[in-house]
Amino acid sequence: MQIRTFDQYQAAYQHSIEDPEGFWAEIAQEFVWRKPWKKTLQWNFDEPSVQWFIGGKLNITENCLDRHLAERGDQPAIIWEPNDPHEAGVTLTYRMLHDQVCRMANVLKRNGVTKGDRVCIYMPMVPELAIAVLACARIGAVHSVVFGGFSAQSIADRINDAQCKVVVTADGAYRGNKEIALKETVDDALIACPSVQKVIVLTRTRTPVSMIKGRDVWMEQELKLVTADCPAEEMDAEDMLFILYTSGSTGKPKGVVHTCGGYMVYTAYTFQNVFQYEPGQIHFCTADIGWITGHSYIVYGPLACGATTLLFEGVPTWPDCGRFWDIVDKYKIDILYTAPTAIRSLMGFGLEKVENHDLSSLKVLGSVGEPINEEAWHWYDDHIGKNRCPIVDTWWQTETGGIMISPIAGVTKTKPTYATLPLPGVQPVLVDENGKEIAGNGVSGNLCIKFPWPSIIRTTYGDHERCRQTYFSTYKGLYFTGDGCLRDEDGYYRITGRVDDVLNVSGHRIGTAEVENAINMHTGVVESAVVGYPHDIKGQGIYAYVIAEQMPEDHDAELTKRDILATVSRVIGPIAKPDKIQFVSGLPKTRSGKIMRRILRKIAEGDTANLGDTTTLLDPGVVDEIKAGALVEAKA
Repeated sequence: MQIRTFDQYQAAYQHSIEDPEGFWAEIAQEFVWRKPWKKTLQWNFDEPSVQWFIGGKLNITENCLDRHLAERGDQPAIIWEPNDPHEAGVTLTYRMLHDQVCRMANVLKRNGVTKGDRVCIYMPMVPELAIAVLACARIGAVHSVVFGGFSAQSIADRINDAQCKVVVTADGAYRGNKEIALKETVDDALIACPSVQKVIVLTRTRTPVSMIKGRDVWMEQELKLVTADCPAEEMDAEDMLFILYTSGSTGKPKGVVHTCGGYMVYTAYTFQNVFQYEPGQIHFCTADIGWITGHSYIVYGPLACGATTLLFEGVPTWPDCGRFWDIVDKYKIDILYTAPTAIRSLMGFGLEKVENHDLSSLKVLGSVGEPINEEAWHWYDDHIGKNRCPIVDTWWQTETGGIMISPIAGVTKTKPTYATLPLPGVQPVLVDENGKEIAGNGVSGNLCIKFPWPSIIRTTYGDHERCRQTYFSTYKGLYFTGDGCLRDEDGYYRITGRVDDVLNVSGHRIGTAEVENAINMHTGVVESAVVGYPHDIKGQGIYAYVIAEQMPEDHDAELTKRDILATVSRVIGPIAKPDKIQFVSGLPKTRSGKIMRRILRKIAEGDTANLGDTTTLLDPGVVDEIKAGALVEAKA
């Protein structure tokens, strides 16, 4: 399964293109299957319908836990580093993790969860989060993890869309010097969620909480009432494993569905190869399990490979900006996988905290969430990797399930800002606006994939037509990523950013329509338009143009801006708060009423000299007013 040289990569890639079914069947045979599959692949991108390992039966937790018990039962599976560096961490061996997953699975069953039921998980980054995820998979329940920074409204939307039966949460969470009241947020959400029958609550912060009789139970009490005997449910390869919600270009988040067999095979294969994981190494992915990166490269990928994975509850800048380096030094981390946003924010603090720590254990550095800029790449390479650790700049998406284009550590020659080459089984193409393939090197276009890989999105939950429209209808016979891309003279790929109305803020996808809907809910707002603009730390910032019923004056404008930010936090979560708000009397619209976002984007970027043709606008004069207002905003 492991590629060691570039020649081996080329051979594996060639094999995967010429005989995809044979290639993936070989890899899948390395796992434990209850029943072998009858057919490796059946697909078409028109419906779309993709099925891998058809008829195969398995349980992903048997592959992540049970099969490791004989050889590595006493090896650490999960190391947990708490938010407060003075609090004792926790190390769970594979045997301990297996025991706790089985107990939690029995708690879920005791609270009415059966195969196929959806379970919403809204928790801090504690071991119990990973345990709850695996417990769902153990009994064939479908987990839907919601990031702990989302609002009650966002949770309610996701619970109602998936019709979740049970919520697993905690009284509160620690995040840096903040305490976040998770259970209170869940209570607010559940006012509008009739499908939820039980709420299982972990004690973490001792925050006072309301516990509703008959609905809410304490996890600690429930665990005392069950045993660790929980045989794994037999699942079909194409049974649903989880739903993970992601922002789209329309307001409502999409529930991306991944299934058991293909997702397991692909995440394990990519984890093993991209990071060149060796037994005994410690892998530290700094993401939250609420995002796909945490699902694939904290939980499933590493555990399927029998790796040791580190889970960190806190933030990189608390109690000071040396926290990541403390962790690397303390645990002798081998692989560090983090986001460009984190790297850029840490760059700003200088090198004192970096140089105070021993980072010599590091062997591989990874970057995820957005394209990494050249300055951050070199800082990471020079000061963290000391020019001896390959950087794997990974491109992939919630919908792809696993890494798609990336260097293989120590195998692929790296180039700053380039994701380099597709992994075996991934067939990228660049197309123009009309869907015509752009051949050769030294070209750019829209990035599509022309053949399925095992962990491709299967559907959007409850709305298959939306899946077809979003990913498979733009260019016939192709999966459209929504990203623009450049392929250089060496055939290396560089992602140039979204080409749809989705922003990439600190590596998190946020739909412009979603933010606009939230702003428009604020009293006194008539209409808004949201675009992205370059941001030194986040990569992309959120710029909102807002039409108010009455144009606010200076002091009132600041108060209104604060109120709008509070509304966005309440509706979506703090992650979606605009960085800049400009009040305008009108928006640049065509005669058919379409907002010309390209003009707003240029103004937000400060590029007012290249606005292009404005003659088709209903009122071209509005552009000059917005430009003048943007200059004032820039000086403020």
